[in-house]
Amino acid sequence: MSVEKILSREELIIRRRGWKDNGRRVVFTNGCFDLLHPGHIRLLEQARALGDVLVVGLNGDRSVRELKGPGRPLVPERERAEVLAALEAVEAVVIFEEPTPREMVAALRPDVLVKGGDWGPEEIVGREEVEAAGGRVERIPLAEGYSTSALIDKIVKGKQFDK
Repeated sequence: MSVEKILSREELIIRRRGWKDNGRRVVFTNGCFDLLHPGHIRLLEQARALGDVLVVGLNGDRSVRELKGPGRPLVPERERAEVLAALEAVEAVVIFEEPTPREMVAALRPDVLVKGGDWGPEEIVGREEVEAAGGRVERIPLAEGYSTSALIDKIVKGKQFDK
């Protein structure tokens, strides 16, 4: 069941030890994932292909509001986590409330840290921690034409979707 993939930080660290003991390479990415779209799916599948286990750090509701404004998130954190956990590519989901995932990345010490190509190498939070632990950072090009903000705009303005 997918909800079993939603872990606390403590549960995740315990699982991480087991994965490491079994030689499994852990990949971590994070985001708000407010309205899941094909761009998200492609990023997550490509991230998963870089290792054996994909962990998704999910910005909690308070964190999303701080980043995106008072009208966000549209979907509560627990529901966003459940949708992510249902994806085959995702091994675990962990919700964090901090403005950035730095603490989560430092605690998890993934082998690979993944962000979308819209992030510059120096902007990627947790890069220093991952590289200092011997891991690497990968940037995955974004799928053109997909954006949660654009999707919300279309919904609000009642626009037709391009076919």
